[in-house]
This record gives sequence, structure tokens and C-alpha cells, in this order.
Amino acid sequence: MDKAKAEGADIVELRLGSMSFSHISQLQNLINQRTLPTILSLRVNESTNGGKVDSISKNTGLQVLRVALQLDVEFVEIDYEVASDIIMIENDKPSNSQIIVSSYVNGERPSRERLGNLIACMQSTGADVVKLIVEVNYITEVAPILQMLTHSQVPLIATAVGSRGLISQLLAPKFGGFLVYGCLKSQTIPGIPTLLSLKQVYKLDHVNPWTKIFGLVSNPVSHSKSPLLHNYALRHIGYNGIYVPLLVDNLKEFFRTYESMDFAGFSVGIPHKEAAVACCDEVHPLAKSIGAVNTIVRRPTDGKLVGYNTDCMACITAIEDALREREVENGGISHSSPIAGKIFVLVGAGGAGRALAFGAKERGARVVVFNRKFERAKALAAAVSGEALPYECLDSYCPEDGMILANASAIGMEPHTDRSPVPKEALRAYKLVFDAVYTPRITRLLREAEEVGAIVVSGVEMFIRQALGQFKLFTGGPAPEDIMRKLVQEQF
Repeated sequence: MDKAKAEGADIVELRLGSMSFSHISQLQNLINQRTLPTILSLRVNESTNGGKVDSISKNTGLQVLRVALQLDVEFVEIDYEVASDIIMIENDKPSNSQIIVSSYVNGERPSRERLGNLIACMQSTGADVVKLIVEVNYITEVAPILQMLTHSQVPLIATAVGSRGLISQLLAPKFGGFLVYGCLKSQTIPGIPTLLSLKQVYKLDHVNPWTKIFGLVSNPVSHSKSPLLHNYALRHIGYNGIYVPLLVDNLKEFFRTYESMDFAGFSVGIPHKEAAVACCDEVHPLAKSIGAVNTIVRRPTDGKLVGYNTDCMACITAIEDALREREVENGGISHSSPIAGKIFVLVGAGGAGRALAFGAKERGARVVVFNRKFERAKALAAAVSGEALPYECLDSYCPEDGMILANASAIGMEPHTDRSPVPKEALRAYKLVFDAVYTPRITRLLREAEEVGAIVVSGVEMFIRQALGQFKLFTGGPAPEDIMRKLVQEQF
């Protein structure tokens, strides 16, 4: 309780089935010593043979309930299956405690009709607050839960269980949720954010029905620093918005499901950048030529999805600036692009790879593409009048010194930080090495490239530059670049 209070909790839940008491007096002492308002959670098992996780017997539950009511615990949570029997006790004994009636929903995909009927039945028990715990397999299954929050006639708590259910907590204040669950920083619970992130990153105290939703559509998504950066920047300029991670499996179904739920814009990450093109109503010419979208904005006037690509110029200008800086150090300066005429070796042919390839081609580089799936490498090389070579040749490829290497694959990304797409000895042929991976900031590839004397450019620089472009598209105004760069320096 003390840890939760220190990390910003307003209320704490005690799950009785997870605790061991030899006598009811121990529970009385715990309640009397509570340092935060408390939900006492009683998951009652009606059978004598067990069966429910973290459950207690009905007799024990009734005994605990009487103690809780006597001590005016702020909330008592009970199962819907036994609510009618137990609430009769509460009605017989006046108390300041409020009763939360909860139900665990799993199995078939939750629908608005099914959830609505269940809420009505739970409300009829006389509950002060209703709680749904819904097991979800896909993020699209969270949509009807959020809709229930908006339309419920009784205070409602909704929790979507699993990593794809995270937005059920982050967006609950916007849609009218009674409370939001967070966990201690020492815990990892899929679908439950930490208390510190709720207080410091998302600032849910400021979220209201008029808050615009932005988010990162990706898979995986937990590694991303975008929520940290965009939420900080939105607050800095006083924009009423929240930016959330969205673990999406099926992109087209996601956009169809959340079409009318006030999502104002999206960042698009691995592996959806190419598929995002077909999901947009309109696509900016640069993004269309690249064949990849990393930013989508819902146009306020007609609700149409418009796709852009801010990756291209972000990575190319980062590489150019690093090369120009070295030119200045050596006493020279060129007015043309420093990558013009250079061999530009690209690893990866996905969305980020396509942005790099088209940007390098536009600057006059000779693009050579390596990808594990050779057909994808050939298709990208053909699109930029470049060359595709089998992935196995990457380690020995060295037609000349002074080449540029750009890693646009996920090799080296956390948690696989011990990996690199190119061995250290092969890196001696490159003048500059760029890595689109930014978690960690200095990957094994960059560390070894620097050791052999190459200029290195971290994916963090691409990340900040593409984010600046996204922020302007999201808000219609300039991004607070100095503030965003300072945050990146402090946090990455």
C-alpha cells in the first residue's frame, strides 16, 4: 500500500484470495492500518472443490464482508454469480461501503449486445458500481468495451485482460470509466500500465471526453518511446490529446473497428507501413511513390484517412548532416548531397527500408538492397533503379571503400541487442553506418562501426526527426523541437 501511494495511486485493491490469513483479526488489522482508500476484492467460489483462481469459500466471503462493512471499507468487490445473496447482507447492515459487482467475460468474442445485457443484469443486483473483466485476443475486441463505458447508466470499471487490452485503461477516462488500474513499477502485468507511466507519461488526470486520441500502430509496440515523446510535447503546447501504444494484428480491421471513436492520427510502425497505404483514403505523393506510410491523419472536415511518410527525409537528412559535419571538420564543404554517387547499402526492404531507398535514390546514390526474402529485395531495387543481392553476400560485399550502410531491419533491437546484421570486420568498408533501430540507442552495429572508424548515426536521430514531422501533421502547428530534443537526450 505504501509503495502504491508513493507511486501515485489514489486507491488500492486487496485481493483476498491471494492473501493468507490465519484469523479474521489479521484482516481487521490490515484494514484499520490502510494508508489509501481500499477495494476489498472477494472472488467467491461456490463449490467445495475449488476451481476459481484467487478465490475464497462462500462462508469465508460472508465473514469477510461483515468485517469490511463494519469497518466501512470504501469498496467491496464481489462476483456477479453470488451478488444477490451477499448484497442482502449489506442491505441488512447499513454501511458507508459501496458494492462493486464484477463479472469475468471470456470465451466468445465480446459484443456490444452481450456486454450491455450483462451490465443490465449486474446493475439489477443493486450494485453501486459494475466491473467487467474481459479476456481479449485482439485490440479490436476492446472497442465494444470502450463503447460500454460511454453508454453505461451505472458507474462502470472495464478491464481488457492481455497486452492487446492496454487501451482499456489508458482511454477509460475519455470514455467515462469509473477508475483505471495501474501496477507497481516492480510488476509486469499484460494490459496494465505502471502507476508511474499513468502519472508521468499519460497524465490521465487531464484526459476528458474532448481529448483527441493519437497512437502508434505497430507489432511489437512495447519497445517504442513514441508515447513518452508525443505526450510530453502535446502537454507542452497545451493540446488536449493523448498518444497511446496500439498493438495491432490486422490493420484493415483495426481502422474499420475504430472508425468512429475519435482517433485523430496514427504513427505506423513495424510491420504495417506498407499495408497502411491501402488503408488510407488519400496518400501523399511521396508516400505513394515510396509505397509506405508512417503517419496517418484523420481529416477533421470529412473523416478521411490521409497517409504521409516522414521517415524518408528524417533518415536521409540525418545521414547527410553527419557527413557534412565530418566534411567541415576536415576543412571542406560540398553544396551537393554528400551521398550523391556513393554506394548506399541497404539492409531491409520493409517500410523503413523503402523510405531510405527512395530518399537515397533522390539524392543520387547507387542503392544496393539486401533482404532475407530476396524477392522483396529485387522488387525494391527495381523501384529505385538499384541492385539487389542475396542476403548471404552481405558480409563479403565490398566493391569499394567509403560506402554507406543503412540497417532498416529489426536486427539488434531490444531484447536481441547482441545481434548485428554485418560482422565487425566487414564494416571497415563503410564511411558511415546508420541504424534505424533506436532501442538501444547505441546498437551493437553502431558500436562496432565506431570502433573501426566509421561515422555512426543512431536511429534516435531519425526517430526525433520523423516525430517532428508527425507532430506538425497531427496538430497543424510547429513541433516544440528544442523541448522534444531535450527529452530524447534525457530519456533515451
